Amino acid sequence: MKRLLKAAILIGILLLLTQLALAIEIGEVPSKVDLKDKMGGRLDGKAWSSEELRGKVSVLFYVDPDEKDTNNPASDALNKENFPTEKFQSYGVINMAASWLPNFAISSALKEKQEKYPRTIYVRDYKKVLVHAWKIADDSSNVLAFDKKGKLIFRKDGKLNPEEIQKLVKAVRDNL
Repeated sequence: MKRLLKAAILIGILLLLTQLALAIEIGEVPSKVDLKDKMGGRLDGKAWSSEELRGKVSVLFYVDPDEKDTNNPASDALNKENFPTEKFQSYGVINMAASWLPNFAISSALKEKQEKYPRTIYVRDYKKVLVHAWKIADDSSNVLAFDKKGKLIFRKDGKLNPEEIQKLVKAVRDNL
């Protein structure tokens, strides 16, 4: 019985390390992800592709609906900078499968967010596609920034503290 328990623990550790090893890291371009139809997409129903992260400096907030306000200070700091829209884009990708809330309630809250942050493109991920493809934290608020080539230049899974917010803003400014 002890051997079986030790083997199970070892397998669990190896799986976790493998998942962490596959996570996107600073300097990498993540694998292409498309959110459309039953997988998700924009609020207006159109498809979204991670290819959109190229051509401009982009910040992507990947958020569990239950954590929707966790990184509002980072969103506010980016808005305050008023980066030119021809060089900068922000995305709010909502992990719809991470909440017990019904999709219609989440969609209603997204419309309110869209009014508060009109320059942000909001996207729904119904099946945790980005969690699996990019190995980012589930049931959390994640912030990822990409340069014009789509290369990851900043990542934080969880709440950003004031110093991390400044680091995010600087990373965007330095790559415009």
